[in-house]
Amino acid sequence: MNIGEEYGGGIVFFVDKEGKHGLVAAKEDVGCHSSGCEEGRFVWPDAVEACSDFVSNGYRDWFLPNKEQLNQLYLQKDIVGCFADYSTGYWSSSESTVTNAWLQLFMSGFQSHGHKRFLNRIRAVRVC
Repeated sequence: MNIGEEYGGGIVFFVDKEGKHGLVAAKEDVGCHSSGCEEGRFVWPDAVEACSDFVSNGYRDWFLPNKEQLNQLYLQKDIVGCFADYSTGYWSSSESTVTNAWLQLFMSGFQSHGHKRFLNRIRAVRVC
């Protein structure tokens, strides 16, 4: 398995040192939304749920990446491709406080925490 390879229903974006395990990103952002919001935009609780409910290419074990996994995805964003909007943030599953969670801006790579009611995009990932 190599970075950029299609594998396990997505695109490999991280491989461990032994080359035996890694992470795969869905080929596109999750394409539904929080109630009353623009397509592809989620408040954090809905983002976590949408990724755990996500089914693609027969795989049902997708999840919202934590902030370290999301940073690895950002570093390989050009290889993975099909990100809807680099100017917006992408949620991680990592909480910073009761009311905030970590997100990453794909234009700059900047990680910050934002209120869980903010609207951001999501990309589901799975272990391979």
